[in-house]
Amino acid sequence: MSRTVSSWIFSSARNSIVLQGKGHLYSIHIPNRNKIKWKLVLSKTRLYPAGSCSLDNTFSLKKAFRHTSTEEEHFSFQLSPSQINDVLRAGELSHKILYLNGKNANSVLRFESNQLASNTPIEDRRSAATCLQTKGMMFGVFDGHAGSACAQAVSERLLHYIAVSLMSRQTLEEIELAVECMKPVLPILQWHKHPNDVEYREITSQYFENLRVYWQHLLDLDTEPGFSLEEAMICAFKRLDSDISLEVQAPQENELMRNIALQVAFSGATACVAHIDGVHLHVANTGDCRAILGVHEEDGTWSTLPLTRDHNAFDEFEIRRLKREHPRSEEKTLFVNDRLLGILMPSRAFGDVQLKWSKELQHSILENSCDVEALNIYQYVPPNYHTPPYLTAEPEVTYHKLRSKDKFLVIASDGLWEMLSNEKVVNLVAGHLTELNVQKPQLAFEKPVNLGYMHSLLLQRKNRGIASLDQNIATHLIRHAIGSNEYGEVDQEKLAAMLTLPEDLARMYRDDITVTVVYFNSETIENYYRNN
Repeated sequence: MSRTVSSWIFSSARNSIVLQGKGHLYSIHIPNRNKIKWKLVLSKTRLYPAGSCSLDNTFSLKKAFRHTSTEEEHFSFQLSPSQINDVLRAGELSHKILYLNGKNANSVLRFESNQLASNTPIEDRRSAATCLQTKGMMFGVFDGHAGSACAQAVSERLLHYIAVSLMSRQTLEEIELAVECMKPVLPILQWHKHPNDVEYREITSQYFENLRVYWQHLLDLDTEPGFSLEEAMICAFKRLDSDISLEVQAPQENELMRNIALQVAFSGATACVAHIDGVHLHVANTGDCRAILGVHEEDGTWSTLPLTRDHNAFDEFEIRRLKREHPRSEEKTLFVNDRLLGILMPSRAFGDVQLKWSKELQHSILENSCDVEALNIYQYVPPNYHTPPYLTAEPEVTYHKLRSKDKFLVIASDGLWEMLSNEKVVNLVAGHLTELNVQKPQLAFEKPVNLGYMHSLLLQRKNRGIASLDQNIATHLIRHAIGSNEYGEVDQEKLAAMLTLPEDLARMYRDDITVTVVYFNSETIENYYRNN
């Protein structure tokens, strides 16, 4: 490790201010105050009850590689290339859509995903599933804060709520009848998971019962043929957030389930979910995760199509929305230091009942709970807390009709977007695709020649014979996010330093990063337009 890089890290650490109180950690990095926007995080949050599994040894850096404190005597940033790859690739997940009868009628060709922890354990989550009772596939990225409990619950439950919202009345009646008769229930989703993805198995039965109450409510509505996809996504987001709030208020005889409900409600999570059915793409977003499309234009160049807006203090629409929902007397206190009520970076999220409930309800729930301090849950009412709720989980839903030139979708937590711009991400994925195509037979020379086509040929020539270091595109993006230098090239020394940062420093320089890239089947999309 060069002296320059290590000196930069330690001098930056000395110039950082850490304010700790009420169990919450506010980290402000002075040199990068205007560049990196840190979220509220909970200090030393224990995310899993005793007896349940944890991600400590799954996605976080192995203890042999990562330092636990800047106080260690023998401090080194050195990792071998193979160790770097082991760390970066630990969370890789990929899935290719099967061809039936030699054909693939699915507009999704394949997806690749990965995660890298900054927090210990990681607070991000991801989901991917194929709908079995309705059409389409869903992909979600969930960015937790104040612990991973809320992100964990939302990643397990939200896709089910969306799927149920889309079911026909007949299907819902068949499922309800099966439950009443204690017969096997029709599977709703086929999950595509990493082998080490965890679940709250202890509380699965309660989650199912509350999902059942939701579909019973839908049956009572008698609104066949049901919701539009946009309505279904909005209703599912709002209903799940309501259930999270109600579950912690309900009496619980089981202490473990009670503790999980408390942790879920008093932590928070942003969410971005894409539903893809043929050429129909819907993206529902709550918070500051982000989704973009990579578009291959006719002239051979690549462009970026954003599908979400970041819900935070930097978005004028969000500022105006909150001002409409609260008295004029609170206009100057809604956002303090670019945070909602001076606390939270995103202005929409699941959980976070501290910003949704009345002071009295918070006090009542925590007063009647056993040893909430052991769960790192504290009653903290921010100044100027007068007219809750200040936070909502209602998503913005964007619809896009896929075209043959739409080649891929990138969904990621803000840990990626803090490091790489939309355009840089699209260029990295496009360059990765070019490398893969180099191994295919050279296409005939196209006429007329344009600048975009010549640029594509130059990229192929530059990359010919050079195999990509990462087969998984999500890993490729994470490598560049934390290891790129000022010239956009991966600096091995910087990469090693960012991966071996001690736990008490890592969060100051990078957030948890979760990335899912979905590749589209252009042939299927073209056939749709040809047949219609």
